[in-house]
Amino acid sequence: MRLVVLGGGESGVGTAILGKKKGYEVFVSDFGKIKENYKEVLGINGIVWEESQHTEDLILNADVVMKSPGIPDKAPIVKKLIEKGISVISEIEFAFPFTDAKTIGITGSNGKTTTTMLTYHLLKSAGLNVGLGGNIGKSFAWQVAENKFDVYVLELSSFQLDGIINYRPDIAIITNISPDHLDRYEYKYEKYIDAKFRITMNQTEEDYLIYDVDDEASSNWLEQNKTKAQLIPFSLVKTLEKGATINDNKMEIKINQEEFIMDTEHIALEGKHNLKNAMAASSAARLMQIRKATIRESLSNFQGVEHRLEKVLKIQNVQYINDSKATNVNATFFALDSMNVPTVWIVGGVDKGNDYNELMALVREKVKAIICLGVDNRKIIDAFGNVVDMMVEVNNMKDAVKTAQRLTEKGDAVLLSPACASFDLFENYEDRGRQFKQAVQNL
Repeated sequence: MRLVVLGGGESGVGTAILGKKKGYEVFVSDFGKIKENYKEVLGINGIVWEESQHTEDLILNADVVMKSPGIPDKAPIVKKLIEKGISVISEIEFAFPFTDAKTIGITGSNGKTTTTMLTYHLLKSAGLNVGLGGNIGKSFAWQVAENKFDVYVLELSSFQLDGIINYRPDIAIITNISPDHLDRYEYKYEKYIDAKFRITMNQTEEDYLIYDVDDEASSNWLEQNKTKAQLIPFSLVKTLEKGATINDNKMEIKINQEEFIMDTEHIALEGKHNLKNAMAASSAARLMQIRKATIRESLSNFQGVEHRLEKVLKIQNVQYINDSKATNVNATFFALDSMNVPTVWIVGGVDKGNDYNELMALVREKVKAIICLGVDNRKIIDAFGNVVDMMVEVNNMKDAVKTAQRLTEKGDAVLLSPACASFDLFENYEDRGRQFKQAVQNL
């Protein structure tokens, strides 16, 4: 059997290693450059690779192709593979048959990294033999090849779900759905929503789907489509017979005739959206039979995720907050919503078709000045030019932070929450967040 891997990054190299171990003839092809450390790993494992090109003769003879999530379906080589009827799948789909571990699959437009990390933290604190993978950390396939975990917590993007055929999580979580990555879905929101719900397509009556019942897109989809999985809803506002709710500042979870209650003030993560993430993760932990005391303790000591509403430093009584991971409007909405002091907001980058109108009320209420940090800031200036008193354009992080410091007074906050992708001025959102933290430390 010939396995061709398109993309020589973390998921590609992990898949190649697992494929080789399972007796496939493996070839890795990357249209860009492969990092040196990955080349070394491929070499040690005797795996043939190429970079800066796709040699068709070596690709179109595959029995199965694993495509990295970053490669769109409209890439010429992918089109040719599909025309030839060759199966093109994601890493998750390839690795799934080679493990009998339980998997908890987590997707959503926002909150999925926090929910994934929190779920992993809950299970690990309970002493379970658990791996973390998918869109985050070490490749799932690589771990299946080298480790023996009993459970995997997997963060799954819509691109990874596009490439599944048989993958079936024991527990699926959909945190929420809002327009994102529409450029990959012909600008049709329905297609993107359907992609997210692929997570539940193979689930049976023995499996569970945890979802936000307050989320319009999720609720509508479930009204119009069927899943066999047992539904576990969570809500900030509704009273539910089953699932998770917030009642009088208490989180209440009712699953399998058992109730779990915890004061929300003891939950380390701040903000309404994090209550949702906590409800989703705790519901999964309860389904995995984690003890209530362990869940309480883990929720109260969880540190959160880097670049997601991360408190960096307080300087002259001004709090600097790194929310670089907010790459869409919905994520920035949650960030602004959680601010309770006058805020200088650093925003901008590569716009993915953003509609800034939904931020208008929050900006009026909370933002005293806006710093635009992007190559093209026209849309942001058009949207908020008349809403705030002060608007400044900069083209590097150092200037953004220095300007922010000049515009603040005691008791204010500076929030980096770009609502955009980072590729115009930075390598990725991590690079953007680290540069922000560095600039703050240099003040």
